[in-house]
Amino acid sequence: MELEQMQRTIEAILFAAGERMDIQRLADVLEADPSEIEKATDALADEYAFQRRGIRILKLEKGYQMVSSGEMADYVTKAMETRKPPKLSSSQLETLTIIAYYQPATKAMVEQIRGVDSAYSVAALLNKKLIEEAGRLNVPGRPIQYRTTPDFLRTFGLSSLEELPPIEKITFGEPIELPQEQPAAEEG
Repeated sequence: MELEQMQRTIEAILFAAGERMDIQRLADVLEADPSEIEKATDALADEYAFQRRGIRILKLEKGYQMVSSGEMADYVTKAMETRKPPKLSSSQLETLTIIAYYQPATKAMVEQIRGVDSAYSVAALLNKKLIEEAGRLNVPGRPIQYRTTPDFLRTFGLSSLEELPPIEKITFGEPIELPQEQPAAEEG
């Protein structure tokens, strides 16, 4: 398939899908190598950006999604009368941060780091589709593990988790050393 035909086909599929489409799925449908799909889609995305079109193609993890341009957000919002993304409480943001950096993470892990019950925050994040179940941990009780979703990446303007800023992670199983208070200097 020639490049122009491939790009038109990818464009149609991404438009119709309305959500992220895996590169491998596109490759299977178009009977092409995934690297060809990436090359064609990246070129198409660059063309849209260069021409400052009202739509863009975003690369999200191992897939692509067609979205409206951020420059057009106010107009799209007015036209669609959509509500703004739900705000996150500080507890939900803390919970989401822990899951994003330690994923897959269990509710118990989140609670261990936060030091408080996090059931409500986990349920709220699931409801907002920012996290999803990622299987069960193979320990007694088989707790559910959670990971972030493509909606998380889109909401925070990331193309992959590697774009998260670095943090100093807690190593589990080792005691955490707290800073020692320095004795005040005695006045003579």
